[in-house]
This record gives sequence, structure tokens and C-alpha cells, in this order.
Amino acid sequence: MYKNKIFTVKIIDLTSDGAGIGRIEELNNLAVFTDGALPGDLCEIKIIKANKNYAYGELLKIIGPSPDRVKPVCRVFEKCGGCALQSLSYDAQLKLKRKIVSDCIERIGGIKNARIYDTIGMADPYNYRNKAQFPVKKNKRNPNKTDIGFYSRRTHDVININSCVISCESSENIIQVFRDYFEKNKSAPGRFVTAPSAREPYDEITHAGVIRHIFIRSGFKTGEIMVCIVANLGQGENLPDYVNLIGRLKKISGVVSIILNINTDKTNVILGKINKVLYGRDYIFDYITDKKFKISVNSFYQINPLQTEKLYAKALEFAQVNQDYTCIDAYCGIGTIALMFAPFVKKIYGVEIIEQAILDARKNAEINSIANAEFITGKSEQVIPELVTRENIDLIIIDPPRKGCDIKLLEAIISAKIKKIIYVSCDPATLARDIKILSTDGYKLYEVQPVDMFPHTMHVETIVSLQR
Repeated sequence: MYKNKIFTVKIIDLTSDGAGIGRIEELNNLAVFTDGALPGDLCEIKIIKANKNYAYGELLKIIGPSPDRVKPVCRVFEKCGGCALQSLSYDAQLKLKRKIVSDCIERIGGIKNARIYDTIGMADPYNYRNKAQFPVKKNKRNPNKTDIGFYSRRTHDVININSCVISCESSENIIQVFRDYFEKNKSAPGRFVTAPSAREPYDEITHAGVIRHIFIRSGFKTGEIMVCIVANLGQGENLPDYVNLIGRLKKISGVVSIILNINTDKTNVILGKINKVLYGRDYIFDYITDKKFKISVNSFYQINPLQTEKLYAKALEFAQVNQDYTCIDAYCGIGTIALMFAPFVKKIYGVEIIEQAILDARKNAEINSIANAEFITGKSEQVIPELVTRENIDLIIIDPPRKGCDIKLLEAIISAKIKKIIYVSCDPATLARDIKILSTDGYKLYEVQPVDMFPHTMHVETIVSLQR
């Protein structure tokens, strides 16, 4: 009943995906969510959707800007869904992320007055991503054009970009090669050298076309680059004119790996299960502090290498380990945390469900001459309960996916009475949920450290220490 009505609203907070939260006094303080609005803004908004509990608004005008509002660096910021906070000063972003963590721990975790430190930020919060995934799509207005970029906020429309201010700088040259590839493979406007579906980008509705995503990994310290082409192809098929494409890509400085990833599923999952090396190797190397790591296409590896060093240093500081400690690194990936801890403990076990990651972890231990790290393939919630029955574990480090820990893993930790827990989380809500479970069964939350791994986005990494 309020649709299309216009109101003046003061923004007081942000949602988890960066929409401004305000309350409409004329509608009994009805909550309204508005993209593009920041805390402190006084806005004129139009209601575009409403029910009795909340509404969604369209930002028409900022009557009075927040004192923390700044001019975004990116020219497509307002359209792109990648950076929700570029218009918020960086100092305010860091304070906001501490507040997000604090609110979750108090509201979901049930713990008041937790010791939460200020968010660890970056001196230069740009060009920090060592991984980028660019969807490829036919331009809606001009079918002879191909868009390469990022999805527009809350849509699957691709915002065409040439460069990204938070991605590695090499992405610009790689994107341009693919842009030329699509343009030059057409013999004339609207006509293709071979069948249109072979030359066009993938269409998620018709399931026609070939290239779905361009996936880039880069080693910030080694300068090595991997280009992965995600394609809707059969196992025996190749990309049209792929020799010329590969020829141009491998001329880009740093490119040591070009991979064809085959994904023929009707899904929004980016990577398929089959990888084929088109040039070079199927991995790159990078360093975290003095440790060298082999990184494959499917490897989990922290996106921000500069902040990762701060993150792991803080984890070691919180853990207070010594050479008598036997530890577990749950959800260990390619072994980054385990190998950072290994020189300071007697023994560390890494557990991970992805077999290729475990093979990489073992190789990484060998590369770094580390003999006291053992890596086990399997689900953490299945392997660790058995492991704690035969080993006296002093510390467990948990770095789970966004959904948090499986309840069976938490029960095993509680049952084994492991003395210390270091929990590294990319989702404050699931972190707080798991803290609540642990804190009701003998564990106390000691310290909380937010780390800004993802500047200009709503995401925040958090390290906490718990002890029995």
C-alpha cells in the first residue's frame, strides 16, 4: 500500500550485504532497506516493495550526506555488485566491521562485553585480490558485443569492465585478450566463422555458447599467473581458435599456467570437475612470509596475501604454543595454517576433504622441509573424532567454510576437552553460533580480532581464541 510513495529517511545501519537501514517515522518506524545509502545519510527514497514488517526503497537523492561518505574510486561502483562500501571512508569501514563482529557475538553468541580489538586494516586497500572470477555474457543491447566483468548487484547481468580496483593489476591485460578473441572471431556483424554457439559466450538460459568464466590466480610474491578458462565443452573438444588465444595469453608477463576447466552443468557453480592444461603447468607458486606454497585451480588459498600474513601472525600470537604441543588444523586446505604453525609445535595434523588439496599440502610440506606436519584426507567431523581418541591434542585450529563447523566436530572437541581453540572465520554469524555451543560446554571466549581481508566489501575475517 506504500509502493511508489516518497519519504525522507535517516540511515542508521547497514544490512549484511551493504544496503542502508532506515526507519520511516510516518509509518510507525517501519524498517526500510536501500541500496547506496550509508549510515549518517539523510535520504529521499521511493518505496519499491513493502509488507507490514519492512520495505525496500530506491535512493532518489541524498539530502544530507554522511560525514563518512567519500567519492568511490571505481567508475562502475554504483552498478557493480563487487564493492558495497567504496563510498564509505576506509576508517569508517574498519569501525563498521568491528561492530558487525561485536553485534554477532553479543546477539547470536550471547556473550556481552567480549574483548574485541580494533579491525586490522591495510595501508593501501586496493589491488589486493590474488584471485578473480569474471563471468562472460552476451551484451543484451548488442548481441555482437560480449560483456566481461562482474555481476550487477542482485542480478546476473554482467557489468562490462576493463579493470578492477581491488583485483590484481594483471587482470586488465587478460580481459583485453578475451575481449579481442570474441570480437575477432566474428567474420562480420552478426555472423560467425563457425556455428554461432561455438563462438558466443555461454548463455545460462539456453545452455548454448562456450566460455562461461575467466578465472585468474596470481602469486603476489612470485609474480606467477594462472589463467583458467571455464568452458561448456565436451572432454574431447577444444575452444575455437584456441591456438591464437593461448598464444596471446602466454605472452602476458607472469603467465605460467593456462587451464581449460570443463563445466557442462546447468549450475551457478563456477568450476567444473575436469581440468586440462593448455600451457605450462597446472599450478603456480606463492609465499606467505617465508613459506612457499603450490596453488592449484581448485585450491583454497586466502585471497588477500598481505592481510593473510597479519591474520596468521595473530593466530600464532593467540595460540601461545610451544614445542610440546600437538595440534590439529581442521579444514586445512593446502596446509597454509598448519605449515605456519609447524616450526613452533611438536606435531600438527591437517584434515581436509578435498584430495587434491591434501596432495598439495603434502607437497608444500616437502617444499618447505617440514617433517612434523601430517595431512589426512577426509571430513573434519569424521576424521577428528577418531584422531582425538588416540592423540592428546593441545590445540585445534579451525578455519571452516562460510557455513561454520559441523556439530559433530564441535562435539568431538568438547568431548576430548582440547585445551585451546583458535577459530578463524569468514562469517561472524556462524562463528558466533559455534562460540555459543562451545561456551555452554566448558569453553571461555578470550580474545577476538577482526581482520579486514576484503576492503570495500561487507566481508570480515575474524580470529578468536577459546580456552577450557
